Amino acid sequence: MEKRVSNVYTSSKVGSSNSVDSDYSKSSSLNSKQSSINNETSFPLLPGEKRQDLKTDVTYVCPYNGLSKGLLTITNYRLHFRSQPTTDKEIAFVVDVPLGVVSRVEKVGGASSRGENSYGIDIFCKDMRNLRFAHKQENHSRRTVFEKLQTFAFPLAYNERLFAFYYTEIFPEDGWNVYEPVAELKRMGVNSDTWRITRINDSYEICDSYPAVWAVPNNAPDELLKQVAGFRSRNRLPVLSWVHPVSQATITRCSQPLVGVSGKRSTDDEKYINLIMEANARSDKLSIMDARPSANAIANKAKGGGYESEDAYQNVELIFLDIHNIHVMRESLRKLKEICFPATDDKKWLSAVESSLWLKYIKCVLGGAVRIVDKIENMSTSVVVHCSDGWDRTSQLTALAMLLLDPYYRSLKGFEVLIEKEWLSFGHKFQHRIGHGDSGHSDADRSPVFLQFIDCVWQVTKQYPHAFEFNEHFLITILDHLYSCRFGTFLCNTERERVQEDLKHKTISLWSFVNSSPEQYRNPLYGGYNAAVQTVLKPVPSSRHIRLWKGLYCRWNPSMRAQDPIYQRTRELLVLQEQLQRQVDDCRYESNTKTNYQHARLSSPLH
Repeated sequence: MEKRVSNVYTSSKVGSSNSVDSDYSKSSSLNSKQSSINNETSFPLLPGEKRQDLKTDVTYVCPYNGLSKGLLTITNYRLHFRSQPTTDKEIAFVVDVPLGVVSRVEKVGGASSRGENSYGIDIFCKDMRNLRFAHKQENHSRRTVFEKLQTFAFPLAYNERLFAFYYTEIFPEDGWNVYEPVAELKRMGVNSDTWRITRINDSYEICDSYPAVWAVPNNAPDELLKQVAGFRSRNRLPVLSWVHPVSQATITRCSQPLVGVSGKRSTDDEKYINLIMEANARSDKLSIMDARPSANAIANKAKGGGYESEDAYQNVELIFLDIHNIHVMRESLRKLKEICFPATDDKKWLSAVESSLWLKYIKCVLGGAVRIVDKIENMSTSVVVHCSDGWDRTSQLTALAMLLLDPYYRSLKGFEVLIEKEWLSFGHKFQHRIGHGDSGHSDADRSPVFLQFIDCVWQVTKQYPHAFEFNEHFLITILDHLYSCRFGTFLCNTERERVQEDLKHKTISLWSFVNSSPEQYRNPLYGGYNAAVQTVLKPVPSSRHIRLWKGLYCRWNPSMRAQDPIYQRTRELLVLQEQLQRQVDDCRYESNTKTNYQHARLSSPLH
């Protein structure tokens, strides 16, 4: 992120609209780190952050503003570059990148390289930008910078810990307490006659990628749960995600059944699916939403997986949602990055975006969630959702459907609970999909699954601007710290791993940071949790409504960055409205006081 600052450093002038870069002004360590600013670095260090390398006379090769010489600092958390103006009128700027964002680092040029700025380092990032820094060959500065970047961007490759384990900032609220599974299940009305809470997986022995606490049909004994788990991929049997407060229609999630080529059946699994259907008294049918294209589901039979046969599962409707796998989505994002950074070709912009297929896939995911909502809300039919293993596309669909159905998840803390519940506790493989601290940038497990979910949420906020308590800045902050490795929230793959690593006590939660200053993440247009506007949302998953999120994907391009954010203007108008309303109230009070005084005088016996 580039930030223009004055020649004289002040903390207020390095503020940025970017959530990662603007931590200077928000960090409580600012005042206590003044000595670090003056003597060691040109910026405040976070608690636990330490300088590792400092190079002068480094040139940043900016694709938009040309060449800038300045000071390059490497810490155990970030790369920080500050240009050094040669005149008082020249404006300096800052590039600040958390090392967790770095995907790979490559050397450019060798001993035989000729020409200025042909010798240096290329840095490829996970957040749609690439950086190049040129070094002078004679001072050998590139070698140590490259080594430090490798060591602290990819600590796992060197048997080191991520920065989150060194970060020690204290916040007034402990974000690890945002989500409590039993309390959330009871909020939804679970523990009634139809559903029960079980801790059969308390030690993660039944399913090591599921949470410790489940909600299951009241008539399903623990022994049946064990049998059903054995017939589902990775032992991920159907468990409750959400229940409708009126109709009792439910969303349950799981993985594919292990039917294989021979078409195996499990009477236990069929009985269990029937119990889920019977828990909803308003319907004698059940819909199974298989996120995959039907061809992929059929192909999975050769690997021992497959899908539910409508002949074996009575009163069940099977629907394929045609959402492609993680490899297709990774390639689509790669194409989108080529379009958005560094240059954008106006003549081919629309066709290039379309050819990436990114918006098509966003539409497909959102459309699948809308179909689930339709079954639940309009037909009072319970829905079982799965893909292959049930931790990628399944999480996208259940979380989006719950967001559309339940206004609680559209509040600031409710959305945090939704992420904790449907993504973190149910085992979306954040470590494998993002590659925290891992140098294997070409790993086939990498995929922007969670990014797609946040993009879909943003799409809904554009169609329903009054329905969400949080704003775009909140969503971008989540994505920035998905990569930053500053917080422990998105580390590891499963709840079990997080418990084993003791992340609650050894790292800080992202929600501690967010909830310490919630006002900057609030949507000024929000209608309120109990307002009439907070009904079930039914977004239109059409190409006419799905748009590219330029505020995220194109934010590094100055020519495409919004000059005056709509939320800032709206917030200013709301402040003005509040001031005017107070003036009106004061005038009314003054008028009523005068009227009452006059009435009192007229009724007095002295008059």
